[in-house]
Amino acid sequence: MEAQFRNVPDALWEQIAPIIPGRRKNTLRGRPPVPDREVLAGIVYRIRTGCQWKALPREFGSGSTCHRRFKEWCAAGVFTKVFSKLLKFYDRRRGIQWKWSSLDSAMVKAPKGGDLTGPNPTDRAKSGVKRHIVTDGRGVPLTAEITGANVHDKWLVGQMLDAVVLRAPRGPRRPEHLCLDKGYDYTDAEAAVRARRISPHIRRIGEQPLLGCVQGKPRRWVVERTNAWHNRFRGLLVRWERIGAHYHGLLHLACALIAFRQAR
Repeated sequence: MEAQFRNVPDALWEQIAPIIPGRRKNTLRGRPPVPDREVLAGIVYRIRTGCQWKALPREFGSGSTCHRRFKEWCAAGVFTKVFSKLLKFYDRRRGIQWKWSSLDSAMVKAPKGGDLTGPNPTDRAKSGVKRHIVTDGRGVPLTAEITGANVHDKWLVGQMLDAVVLRAPRGPRRPEHLCLDKGYDYTDAEAAVRARRISPHIRRIGEQPLLGCVQGKPRRWVVERTNAWHNRFRGLLVRWERIGAHYHGLLHLACALIAFRQAR
């Protein structure tokens, strides 16, 4: 019980509980179903430690039960809804910093392959997946998607920016400035940013930093820190899930936990 409340505190459970699908009442005799909060605590433990499902401590119930419930929730889009709700929770508490946003990607090994994977050009064409994220000025993820490791970053620019728009009572909100690294120094990538009335700030290929010259406050580093935050979830370091939707669900859960932590 202590681990349950440590992994899923009351304030977090209050936000997530209404999203969890209701379960059909079991009229047969036998052991009662494991409570959803215990299952969620087991899933959070799994993404934080990277352990196998069958290695989950017994305090979270059966590992196979947690895994089965996790797959059901992925199919129902629960973790995407949780990410969206906790992002709005963060917005109410501290306010999303829309003025400066950053877009970046990170390579992840995928030894078992599966959908949404591809040959990693930086790892001798071994199977891999690429995480794409857009963050606000504090580094809180605004959207996150996955593709095969061989998909070029520039093709995701428009899709990522379209997904980041937050619907609010006072109208849709979107970033004003977007910081990108050399991997996005292409005409079509820049055009995709400008087409959405966002000002791009791209480090050009071959451009050298002006040492000792201060031309403004650094902005893009926050997305690198967010990649580091994601890597602290050991369940994201290597993709062992053959089904892309399952790794995508873990990624969105990690983003939701980051948003919740930054809201406090």
